[in-house]
Amino acid sequence: MKTKTKYVKVASYEAKIGEVKKVLLLYSGGLDTSVMLKWIQDNYKAKVIALTLDLGQQHDDLEAVAKKALKLGAVKAITLDVKEEFANEYIAKGIRANASYQWDYHLSCAIGRAILGKKAVEIAKKEGVDCIAHGCTGKGNDQVRIEGYILTHEPKMKIIAPVREWNMDRNEEIKYAKKYHIPVPASIDFPYSVDDNMWGMTWEGGEIEEPGLISPIEKFLTTYTLAQNAPDKEELVKLKFKNGIPVALNNEKLSLAKLIVKLNKLAGKHGVGVVHVFEDRLVGLKNGGVWEQPAGHVIIEAHKALEKYVSTRQLNELKETLDIKWGYLCYGALWFDPVMGAINAFNDFVNEKATGEVTVKLFKGKVDVVAMKSPNGLDNTSFNVGEGYGFNVNASPGFTEIYSLQMKLANQKKGEK
Repeated sequence: MKTKTKYVKVASYEAKIGEVKKVLLLYSGGLDTSVMLKWIQDNYKAKVIALTLDLGQQHDDLEAVAKKALKLGAVKAITLDVKEEFANEYIAKGIRANASYQWDYHLSCAIGRAILGKKAVEIAKKEGVDCIAHGCTGKGNDQVRIEGYILTHEPKMKIIAPVREWNMDRNEEIKYAKKYHIPVPASIDFPYSVDDNMWGMTWEGGEIEEPGLISPIEKFLTTYTLAQNAPDKEELVKLKFKNGIPVALNNEKLSLAKLIVKLNKLAGKHGVGVVHVFEDRLVGLKNGGVWEQPAGHVIIEAHKALEKYVSTRQLNELKETLDIKWGYLCYGALWFDPVMGAINAFNDFVNEKATGEVTVKLFKGKVDVVAMKSPNGLDNTSFNVGEGYGFNVNASPGFTEIYSLQMKLANQKKGEK
């Protein structure tokens, strides 16, 4: 049996028992935060206010989450609707950056933590609390994101991370919840948990985290249709973009938040956006995850194609490099670092011309870009319909001779040896 390491608080911002009287708990209603709502009351003898952000969750019932918090002893349960702000000020930056981390994870959880940290400080100040608590583990990325963002906006704020200090593993948490009659979605037979917002659902726990095991997605991916059960007929979807941001879905003008919510259902019907990743966590561990991101995957694929269409090859090459950097910075808890502002400014410049319509085909879990229109497209159609700039084919042989010069010389020198 492994000996558990005793947790010792070393950071100046970590709250100690007896120092705090009122705690703002970032509450999702899942296993960890439901257990800690009672645990904080019992161990810190503090009043708890529960804060839940409405980020356009795809599956969670936020009204039920708030009622549950009050039932478990919270003196107040706040549900803050930030869907439009989340879409316009956070996800929009991700779209222009073709947000992804280690293949096709579109950073839904990481982007959501940026607005969560900022709003937590705003509500904490408004409610007069002296400490913020969260449900992150000591092995994950979110502890760094949430705590770093809280301290960026309020350096004097105290923070509690019960999962780091209470010395319970996941099975012990489930037993604790059962002992104190705390209703939670997880069980010994269903060890999976999800972080949910409009941009994606992040699943972890159980077999998901084991590289040698196949994740039983049929057990937990219940919001949308699995690819094998998707319709046998493909569907074409049109997205209109303005300056790199989708503004209409199938010719219906919508706010970004509403467009994402609607596209989630449309693309989810076809099983689009399910990704299995074994990722490098910020703290150095490797960990498995399954992401469910129908709208996010469609939008990013469409945006990448449009952006490539309206930009020069050199600009596209630089953009791809900075997109990778943006993804790692976002994942790595540096949303508010000035370097992100600099890359976002570059992305805004690139996307000044990313206006047009992209048609995608959805079929059995796959999305393909099949057509594009843009007044800024850099195509030349003169060979086909007599439009565009003239192309002098007489110059082609001379270009080929010069372009291949070094390759020709290198092989001639090789033959002389």
